[in-house]
Order: sequence, then structure tokens, then C-alpha cells
Amino acid sequence: MLKDHAKLMQAIADADEIIGRKKLQKMIYIARKIDFPFQERFQFHFYGPYSEELTLRVEELCNMGFVNEVKEKKGGYYQYRYTLTESGREFLGLHETNMPYLQECLKDMNEQNARFLELVSTVLYFDNLPKEEVSEKVFTLKSKQRYTNEEIEEAYAYIESLKNKARVQ
Repeated sequence: MLKDHAKLMQAIADADEIIGRKKLQKMIYIARKIDFPFQERFQFHFYGPYSEELTLRVEELCNMGFVNEVKEKKGGYYQYRYTLTESGREFLGLHETNMPYLQECLKDMNEQNARFLELVSTVLYFDNLPKEEVSEKVFTLKSKQRYTNEEIEEAYAYIESLKNKARVQ
């Protein structure tokens, strides 16, 4: 059971800090899709792929004192910051999570905005479809985001760059 918790803790540690619940969801989903061994199941949701399991696992890690969640008021909404606690670092020291290149990928993803990661994760969610159909899905399901064809191309290029970073061919 705690192996999956340790993988998530490793991801948060590798990213240093993740700002936003949506961003955390998208980063883990993208990492999973480029073959990092995250086990959480995802369904398509309002903001793209979403995992109830991941939400519960983060909550458990916060309750155990391994992950620090800070809620900040940002204008008209709340934003959450996730960092690993000292106890979390100690726990990770005892539980090896062998995920080479994860840190490099997560740091890169963490530099992207949540809107772009939402697009990337949506493209990956429909990766079994031809590119034209993926674009149609994005334009239909994400119409409020007003993504452009250029942004979709950027998402595909970004996915390839992450796969190269992860040494996944």
C-alpha cells in the first residue's frame, strides 16, 4: 500500500513544490502516461483527466504528516501548495522509489502553467485516436479554454520532449 504513497511523495519532493490541485493531478497523469509507474486510475473530468484515488492519497499523506498542504486565498478562489515535510523526507529515505529521470520531467512540467498541462493531459488521454480526432475532442470538450491548433501542436511537441527526457522511446 505505501509503495504508491512513496511514489507520490517522491514526485512532490522532485518537484520541490507544486502549486495547485489541478496542476498536481495533471503532472501525475502525464508522468503516468509517459511510463512512470504511478498506479492511480483516471477518468475524464471537467478539467481533463482526474483521479479520485490521487486526491485521497494526497489527503492521506497530509493526514500522516508527510505532505504539507497550504491553502491560500487568491482573488476569488483558493489555491493549494504541496511540499514534502521533514517526516516525509525521512520516510522516503527508508523507501526506495526507483524512478530515474522523474525529477527532470516533473521540474519541466512544474514550469508550465496549469492550462497548458490540462491540454497536454487531454491530448494524452485520447492518444489512441488520430491527431485530427484528438483536435476535435479538444475543441469540443475544452471549448471554454479556446485552445488553438498551434497550442495542440505545441502539446504534441512537449509530449515528445518529455518522453525524450524520460528516456522512453
